[in-house]
Amino acid sequence: MGVKLNTKGVLVIALSDIISKDGEKCSPAKNAGIRIGDSIIEINNIKIKNSEQITQILNKTKNEKIEIKIIRNNKEFTTLVKPIKSKQDNCYRLGLWVRDKTAGIGTLTFFHPETRKFGALGHGITDIDTGSLMPSEDGEIMKAKISSIQEGKKGSPGEIVGIFFDSDKAIGKIERNTKYGIYGTAYNLIKNEEINKLIPVGLKNEIHEGKAYILSTIDNEGIKKYEINIDKVQVQNKPSQKSMIIQVVDKELLSKTGGIIQGMSGSPIIQDGKIIGAVTHVFINDPKKGYGLYIEWMLKEAGILQNSDKKFALVE
Repeated sequence: MGVKLNTKGVLVIALSDIISKDGEKCSPAKNAGIRIGDSIIEINNIKIKNSEQITQILNKTKNEKIEIKIIRNNKEFTTLVKPIKSKQDNCYRLGLWVRDKTAGIGTLTFFHPETRKFGALGHGITDIDTGSLMPSEDGEIMKAKISSIQEGKKGSPGEIVGIFFDSDKAIGKIERNTKYGIYGTAYNLIKNEEINKLIPVGLKNEIHEGKAYILSTIDNEGIKKYEINIDKVQVQNKPSQKSMIIQVVDKELLSKTGGIIQGMSGSPIIQDGKIIGAVTHVFINDPKKGYGLYIEWMLKEAGILQNSDKKFALVE
């Protein structure tokens, strides 16, 4: 599954010094109190959606202060910044680097046909530079083609390398990026070739150590079942990405990937005929092992009622 996520405003990923025409060095953004990880949502009452808008506004600046509205830790505030004309290119600069979108490969965990709601990944999408959860405006999921596999080894996590294009037809709209996955609404019904039926939900008090399997796509042959063991089940009263410790025992999966690799996050965990969770992380020093979170936490984030007899369709 391909994932495209647009940030809410633009995310500040770095601060830098600007050398003015007078030879002075400073960062206007830093001096105004802007920090790495802040989201810039407005400049001079103009809503900011991408980095190009900032460049356009600065190009119109004539040695004037601009008002920037920022979100930090879910709180909004404004600050005044006076851009500096750079000696290098004679353009006005703020002394910051921003990001307005991201893309990657992941796995869809569940699809609820009645509401068309879906959940995926089992963890949030974080910015590669700041490490913080990306503040999302919207985004889309779409089918992706797997081009190669980088096998996981001790100390070096593997990866599913996939491709998708902006022109590809989207499957659904991403509405929320949370610590426990991405959530949204599918445009149409989504089918699962491996399990073409609805499957019951296993609540956390039903989960036990022992045999289970995951559903994952590691090549272009589609979704397959892979055997795992649940080594440890955590007692939890609040959401966590690390609800259980799992270990891959499937010989085919181990031979192809070395265990759990990036891109498998969100793979559904099935035990006793019920969906009980999703893969979230791999152990860096042992790629055969990783963490999973309880499906209950994902259903809560998705806003779907939790009943022991509730059924869902599983997807790739």
